[in-house]
Amino acid sequence: MASLPPSSAFSVAQSLFLAPSGLSIDALQSTLGGIRARGCEFADLYFEHNKSESWSLEEGIVKSGSFSIDQGVGVRAITGEQTAFAYSGDLSLASINKAAATVSAIGAQGQSGTVSLMMPGHSAALYSANDPLASISDDAKIELLKKVEGIARARDPRVTQVMVSLACEHVVMMVLRTDGVMNADVRPLCRVNVTAIVESGGRREQGRSGGGGRYGFERFDDAFLTKRAHEAVDMAILNLDARPAPAGVMPVVLGPGWPGVLLHEAVGHGLEGDFNRKGSSTYSDRIGDRVASKGVTVIDDGTLKDRRGSLTVDDEGTPTEATVLIEDGILKGYMQDTMNARLMGTRSTGNGRRESYAHLPMPRMTNTYMLGGNEDPQAIIESVKDGIYAVNFGGGQVDITSGKFVFTMDEAWKIENGKLMYPVKGATLIGNGIDAMQQISMIGNDMRLDEGIGVCGKEGQSVPVGIGQPTLRIDGLTVGGTA
Repeated sequence: MASLPPSSAFSVAQSLFLAPSGLSIDALQSTLGGIRARGCEFADLYFEHNKSESWSLEEGIVKSGSFSIDQGVGVRAITGEQTAFAYSGDLSLASINKAAATVSAIGAQGQSGTVSLMMPGHSAALYSANDPLASISDDAKIELLKKVEGIARARDPRVTQVMVSLACEHVVMMVLRTDGVMNADVRPLCRVNVTAIVESGGRREQGRSGGGGRYGFERFDDAFLTKRAHEAVDMAILNLDARPAPAGVMPVVLGPGWPGVLLHEAVGHGLEGDFNRKGSSTYSDRIGDRVASKGVTVIDDGTLKDRRGSLTVDDEGTPTEATVLIEDGILKGYMQDTMNARLMGTRSTGNGRRESYAHLPMPRMTNTYMLGGNEDPQAIIESVKDGIYAVNFGGGQVDITSGKFVFTMDEAWKIENGKLMYPVKGATLIGNGIDAMQQISMIGNDMRLDEGIGVCGKEGQSVPVGIGQPTLRIDGLTVGGTA
């Protein structure tokens, strides 16, 4: 599905939100004007229509399927550092004006608060013809699930179980603001996940893979599906031979692509504007300081075509951009939404994001990655006498204030005398974001983005994101092992 230009997206949004509910731009601008008249500095209306579905197959049987439609409007008013917010599933002008009156009263008093005014909406009558969920039939989606399972089982006779899931959504959003900004976006998003379980010699292991982006199921061709299925099976088989991971401080080589999740968590969150405005990030008040090794350049870019974390405009109607966060090791800037940018005397970078119309926007990442360097990836591995090569990561945690992190590795290898000797399991990486970035000594020429599986959580809200990096050597990280 081709992305719509902003003008076309706004036409789609108007036909979806305004005409069926008897609304007009003039009436909504009058509502915003009423909020400003109560003494609030800034206000906006965020309309959203979200249509989503998911399918899962296990043991050759479609185990579950779901379909949902949700729509509503969020009304926000800001005075100073205080935010008043109300949301409703009813798009009538009376309901929107009621929400506006509520936030006006709270916001004018310089207080913060969130109010739910959920009422019966008009979702049942609202469908978009330009919909990635309809890119293939339901029967074709079931066949797709079965095809992936067949590819995975054919990969190796030790495969005993395969689980496949598909998920897709179609979101239309529209924003109107008191500063005159009006914008809209039409956002498709699809993803496939594969989990394979293998057994051999009484040992049972599993592997996972997935991928997707802002397009419909029609992009999941045979090559794409085969790659996902083979990756899941191959990871599981690799783990059959994995030995207990060593423990201690040692050089760690991070592979390209998905291992950038460490960069996302340990560095990216600390560069979001709200944490830095409040002084709670380890990067607060450090613009111009060296926070990483020379050669390390980190960018957040919401403009990449078809990527999972990309947005034509953010959830405040601001066009996204490529924001340089760290350049050659020097901290250059933060990711900003409108509120934090205003309070910090700067501008929004198009990073205002929210989970839905029922949530407040906040500074969030889009696609965050490190640029490549000049080193040959194989030479980076060969430079390590005794260490770990981390190929794939699982979950992780980070403390924004201190920058400390802990990550689990789904696939990792023991490096001895510059060679990958054997896979290890049960390994974790423990460290500090700034310390780790300052111990990067080699940067590969193979920068790669992830396959489109990232989900970022912050303050109870989840949004899709992209991550990436080249092969990296970090001279000293603490490896928590099982050996």
